[in-house]
Amino acid sequence: MIPEPDHRCDVLVVGGGPAGSAAASVLAKSGSSVIVTDKAVFPRDKCCGDGLTTLALRELEFLGLDPTTVPSMNPVGSAWLRSPSGREFEIPLPGDGVYAAVATRLDLDAALIELAAACGATVHQGVTASGVHRRADAIDVVVDGLGVVRADAVIAADGMWSPIRRMLGAGVAGYRGEWHAFRQYVEHVTGPAAERLIVWFEPDLLPGYAWSFPLPGGRANIGFGVLRDGRLSGRDLAETWRDLLRREHVVDALGPGAEPIGRHTAWPIPARIDAMPLSSGRVLFVGDAAAATDVLTGEGIGQALLTGRVAAESILAGTDPADRAAKYEQAVRHHLFADHRMSNRLSKVLASRRGADIALNIVERSGSWGRRNFARWMFEDEPRAIALTPSRWHRSVLRRPGVWRDHHWPADSAEPSAL
Repeated sequence: MIPEPDHRCDVLVVGGGPAGSAAASVLAKSGSSVIVTDKAVFPRDKCCGDGLTTLALRELEFLGLDPTTVPSMNPVGSAWLRSPSGREFEIPLPGDGVYAAVATRLDLDAALIELAAACGATVHQGVTASGVHRRADAIDVVVDGLGVVRADAVIAADGMWSPIRRMLGAGVAGYRGEWHAFRQYVEHVTGPAAERLIVWFEPDLLPGYAWSFPLPGGRANIGFGVLRDGRLSGRDLAETWRDLLRREHVVDALGPGAEPIGRHTAWPIPARIDAMPLSSGRVLFVGDAAAATDVLTGEGIGQALLTGRVAAESILAGTDPADRAAKYEQAVRHHLFADHRMSNRLSKVLASRRGADIALNIVERSGSWGRRNFARWMFEDEPRAIALTPSRWHRSVLRRPGVWRDHHWPADSAEPSAL
């Protein structure tokens, strides 16, 4: 016999990362009673590249996030690319607001869950979901350290190995993600990487790449991502990481005094949004639990925020669980499926050294207008496949200003107009 619940709410959000916090903020601001649970206690680190695309920034601005609540928030005004043959060039972003930024997940996720609480969500940290029981009119989730939570709907924002998905019998056996990535923080950065967002298309990493993303105070997030295709073992990946840090152009970018902070960390990247079940009865899966990461760049924060928001909006749009799930899946298809397919095709082009060199050569020679709009396309200012999906056209395509235009950035931030 199922015990009476210890807590009741309209929506239970399992996972307080970007996807869960975005969903909770939207729901709570609309008057829904929301409980958020997370096994971690914030602030907590999350292995990530820390890059924020225009898509992510627009979602953060929509939620009402104040950038001053994220101490490491560092706007960047351009990206520097290095082709497999060694050509390096800059692709600038417009100067009317922020179109790209870097912020540690330690800071960003803490600010987002605090925002959810400020919007009215009840947040419980350091508690773990351990059981799920379906009812005809609700769903019960057993949360160790909290008790039984009965909700009308559940948003599972609990990562690529979603315990909620597994407990519902909707897990994908043996799934380990499409990509694998390494990351480490570096301090005392005095070379160009102190200010530049750099992407290195290394011949041995294609269609993956290496990066250095600048943070305030002479720090940087440096790492690489590779396709999980069986070519490289765990030992090979570790050796590739050590070798990358010794490459001359990487050393020159960081500067002679740069020193790694702590140990490097690794994580899998789920990128199969078009094949992963997005709902199960009263449960909607968002963020990494929906494998929503961009298959071309490995960026997942924007997609997490987006899926969290549209899941919340789908719940607010109706009371019937099947209708909510249908609305959510339709919204995800609208926003992400065409771009996922296009990114898959482009990834195949970048898989060869020749293809990557040709593609980057075209970008390099495209002139200032072409480079700027390529940067906006790369940072997802508009959906990647917008030209092929007229339903997403609007009057301001590639003309919208960036976010936080009136915000005054600290002197040690790389102001967008300065790069």
